[in-house]
Amino acid sequence: MSIEIDLSGRNAIVTGAGAGIGSEIARWLARAGARVAVHDVRVEKASEVVRSISAEGGDAFAVIADARDDDSFVAAIDDTVRRFNGKLDIAVNNVGMYGEASPGPFMTLDGEHWRELVDQNLVVTALSAAAEARHMAATGGGVILNVSSGETTRPAPFMAAYGAAKAAINHLTQTMAVELGPQGIRVNAIAPGTTLTEKVRDVFDDEHFQALVAATPLQRPTEFDELGRLSVFLVSDLARCITGQLILADAGAFLSRNRPSNPSPRNSGGVS
Repeated sequence: MSIEIDLSGRNAIVTGAGAGIGSEIARWLARAGARVAVHDVRVEKASEVVRSISAEGGDAFAVIADARDDDSFVAAIDDTVRRFNGKLDIAVNNVGMYGEASPGPFMTLDGEHWRELVDQNLVVTALSAAAEARHMAATGGGVILNVSSGETTRPAPFMAAYGAAKAAINHLTQTMAVELGPQGIRVNAIAPGTTLTEKVRDVFDDEHFQALVAATPLQRPTEFDELGRLSVFLVSDLARCITGQLILADAGAFLSRNRPSNPSPRNSGGVS
């Protein structure tokens, strides 16, 4: 006897899907049969993901959306749902970024740094989720998955604003689950551990990255495909009783007491 997850006939949006975690989640949703809207601000990146999905026999299209512009970002979600003939079943809110400044000591972070990280993590997630939920509520329900961070489960030295903004997404997820549950909408969050995204490569030097990996009980990073597989499970009917939860996929990093405290930033960039 085998168990397969079949998302055929379901429509999905993945924001920030042009690379890294978002692109892999989009690919795995398509592999399970969903029709996937690949949202990203970078035209070529989004198109590349769509081409890779199509090459595997999946169904996807690119949507160019800038998370830094609230109105156009929400409008892109509304336009996508119209392309889905009004039915949105799955939404993965993966947009999140570290901002233009490098990680730094808490005492040195200015208001601009804090506002940027809260806006481009918490606010973007909240606005996109609200738009998605409105469509789901109108058609009988759906599943929303927010991408948080393993940095929310432990102190985040030199990354205070990022960790706090992502931690707020955890609380938002619980509140959404309570408010939206009666309308047939499940809401969960996943918290990736150390994952070698483009942004992590930009921010951290190799020595610090390897130290982070070595500090986990499994002594390895979280792989992109593991996050894709987890996402497919959480949006499927196999998880129909799960809502309001933060699911860690961090190789046990939250258990570690030996995490390096100084991120040794290579340059400015973002962290997923």
